[in-house]
Amino acid sequence: MSALLDSFAQAFDALAQREAAGLGDSRRAALETLLRDGLPPPRSEAWKYTPLRALERRGFAPADAGSVDAVALDARLSSIPMPRMVFVDGRFDAARSDVSDLPQGVEALSLSRVLREGEPRDANVLQRRYAGADELFAVANAALAEEGAFIRVDASVVVDVSLHLVFVASGTQADTAAHLRHLIDLRNDAALTVVEHHVALGEDRGLRNHVLHAHVGQRARLVHARVQDDADSASAFVRTDVVLARDADYRRLDLELGAGLSRHELNVRLEGEGAKLAANGVLLADGKRHVDTRLGIEHIARDTSCDLLWRGLAAGRGRAVFHGGITIREGADGTDANLSNKNLLLSANAEIDTQPVLVIHADEVQAAHGATVGQIDPTALFYLRSRGLPEPQARALLTAAFCREVLAIIDDVALRDALTTILDAHLSRVAPE
Repeated sequence: MSALLDSFAQAFDALAQREAAGLGDSRRAALETLLRDGLPPPRSEAWKYTPLRALERRGFAPADAGSVDAVALDARLSSIPMPRMVFVDGRFDAARSDVSDLPQGVEALSLSRVLREGEPRDANVLQRRYAGADELFAVANAALAEEGAFIRVDASVVVDVSLHLVFVASGTQADTAAHLRHLIDLRNDAALTVVEHHVALGEDRGLRNHVLHAHVGQRARLVHARVQDDADSASAFVRTDVVLARDADYRRLDLELGAGLSRHELNVRLEGEGAKLAANGVLLADGKRHVDTRLGIEHIARDTSCDLLWRGLAAGRGRAVFHGGITIREGADGTDANLSNKNLLLSANAEIDTQPVLVIHADEVQAAHGATVGQIDPTALFYLRSRGLPEPQARALLTAAFCREVLAIIDDVALRDALTTILDAHLSRVAPE
């Protein structure tokens, strides 16, 4: 057995709430699946661009509340408004969380509280089964998750403020793992904006494993922004599973800006007629970072639509991996599906692997997908230099313009400006070679 799986088995034995909410049997079943199937084989199609050889040799102890630099933490949180839920090293921080600004009809609880006080059915999401080796981290999450954010919005409740979910790595713990499970449930005609912040206070060698389920009811609208800004030595694995009902609207933005090794799987099922998905993102692979994003979009009902706009940058010895999968099922006539993945190579030693996949089993659909990998347009660069801009400044301006296009998906001007500031700060540290 690998050191990684052995450490997961030891973490299971030490799990404090292993039996809570009647989950003991399903947790043990998940652990057995994990130990039986092991890590994805080298030729696994889903993992061939993101090998786990180095990670499987490492063991990770369960993260705990640990010592935190309170001054540094509060300074980092000062720019993140309320309402917010704060998790530090995988543990809910009630003292720094405040959801009192949320209106009546919105429930925002920590998973630990649900396991401790809630009805067993509230934790049913933890009983979901996964196939095995290709879904290694989701299976581990099903066995080991004890914390996370559970958010429910009642029918017809429109939330005018953004809810911020803040996940902080204190930098005081080495080789620890945190497994968090989240649920966002919007009932019919509800509306909510959620912003995820994944941040580090210092060097962090930990492993962060998040699984989020979102259910968007009929005519409901969910806006979901996520900033992944973990430490350069951290490993981050995130899976998002979304189900859209009739006429539901899901708008999403991902900024993949941190972690030495990161992978995000975004799976969306458009199950109701007229459901709409718009998902944009930026992958920034600088230094020696490895960034992997995998989309799995399924059009199941008639007259659904998806619009996917993703930009990738690779500099230094970084590697960006993108898989854009769209499947239009039989009977999903009237589907309109579009995927654009454009990438910039800013270094001779960087690498970008992009794989757009479009599978159609229905008639009367409109579908387009495309991917490009190139360098900064020399004509545009010449034009800016001819106007007096030095070459480094001209390159930085073109790179920023290339990425900022994806931010237009956020209608809230204040939120869009804040996300632009975060993105620009990271881009300013990328030096094209």
